[in-house]
Amino acid sequence: MRSRHLVVVAAAAAIGGVLASGAPARSTAGKVSSVSIAGKALAGYQGWFRCPGDRAGFGWVHWSRDPRRIAPDTLTFEMWPDMREYRRRYPAPGFTHPDHAQATLFSSEDYSTVLRHFEWMRDHEIDGVWMQHFAVGLPGGPLAYEHDSHLRVIGNVRRAARATGRVWALAYDVAAMPIERTYDAVTSEWRRMVEQGVTRDERYLHEGGLPVVMIWGFYKDNSHNRMDAALANRLIGFFKADGPQRAYLVGGGDWDWRRRADRDWRSFIHRLDAYVPWNIGNHNLDADGVKHAATQTWEEDRAALARAGVRWIPSVYPGFGWDNLMRQAPGSTTIERRRGAFYWEQWVKLARMGHDSAYIAMFDEVDEGTAIFKVSDTPPVEAHFDTLEGMPSDWYLRLTREGIRMLRGIRPVTDTIPIRP
Repeated sequence: MRSRHLVVVAAAAAIGGVLASGAPARSTAGKVSSVSIAGKALAGYQGWFRCPGDRAGFGWVHWSRDPRRIAPDTLTFEMWPDMREYRRRYPAPGFTHPDHAQATLFSSEDYSTVLRHFEWMRDHEIDGVWMQHFAVGLPGGPLAYEHDSHLRVIGNVRRAARATGRVWALAYDVAAMPIERTYDAVTSEWRRMVEQGVTRDERYLHEGGLPVVMIWGFYKDNSHNRMDAALANRLIGFFKADGPQRAYLVGGGDWDWRRRADRDWRSFIHRLDAYVPWNIGNHNLDADGVKHAATQTWEEDRAALARAGVRWIPSVYPGFGWDNLMRQAPGSTTIERRRGAFYWEQWVKLARMGHDSAYIAMFDEVDEGTAIFKVSDTPPVEAHFDTLEGMPSDWYLRLTREGIRMLRGIRPVTDTIPIRP
């Protein structure tokens, strides 16, 4: 289960810094180091939301399956963002909160919006983002007309990272891209980024002197992510070859890669510098039918990658749901957050493993209900939306901060959530 399915729709302070209530004191941390990926907690950042009246002019992109209108029957997102701190808001016709106030949404085209997101990251000690850059929207892709808009969002991210001392790196996602166009589109775009000096940005993440880049989509036999071993090895060869395009290459894909019978499929993963097994949607049921993130393979995943000289970067997520996106009955696809317990268990597991880094999935992904940024517990009444089960809108930012502190040994490992709403 991955947030890239929406692309297909579009194409067809230490513990003392916590107040007694658990509310965050404003971070006084300085700039995050951009010279190494080690020990980083980075969130996936979609930045793909657009609204009528913004610079892009695309309409309700990633809010509605019909960009011309937004209505209960067109919704493609599961959680309504808490809009109270945004400078620019776009009214969503026909949607009102329980107090009858007009509901509004945001556009990633607006720098003030991206800056607000990065300020939340800074205040909750999140190191930065993996900036999603979708292959379908690159020159040569079926949504190439979106390219200029995507570049403006990347520009917003660069400015916001500088303003807040966060770091960032590009993550190319191949979802819905025709396989025969993927190599040329991704490699050409990376060359442009290098030639234009984007990867020399002081806030751009590096490792061993090389710019870090991620490719999402190493999924076998996945109809939404066209990838085979030949394309995978060709892409890896490009990024690892000597020359100005050389990078520290991170891959993201199958959580069960180690159990694949196809030896060619397993072997190319050993050529990567780091790998993120995508665990979102992967869960177990306990005897009472309660859902818990599946983490039982993490130790051996890490060990197997370490034997191959590959860094393991685990993905953690707060919950899930895509009823509106997939047009399913309300609640039928939900992985309940359990007021943060689902999320906290994953941080505890990593802390007990002595692991100090994570891919946080995701910062702004309301489409599949994995967002950790501020969302509303009182969403509009005209349609189904997941809520925060009575928790404050910043609850998952605060849990993320405390999870990161636990990995870094700043706070003790506790099985139960150590802060109060």
